[in-house]
Amino acid sequence: MGINFDDMKNKAKDALGQHSDKAEQGVDKASEAAKSRFGEHSDKIDSATEKAKGFINRDEGGEGGQQQPPQ
Repeated sequence: MGINFDDMKNKAKDALGQHSDKAEQGVDKASEAAKSRFGEHSDKIDSATEKAKGFINRDEGGEGGQQQPPQ
């Protein structure tokens, strides 16, 4: 008896696929909280936020979603 990590991964992918908008909202809230605490690193926080959103919006082929890179 053990943990089926493939099953857990698939369930997480399904949940992100169905609720990606809520996941992005959570990433935005976490980003704002981090900026309020560590504002001097806001450029790095923004970069990590964009990468997280890209991961959330990845399509089945493993490519990035609709997110545009920061300018």
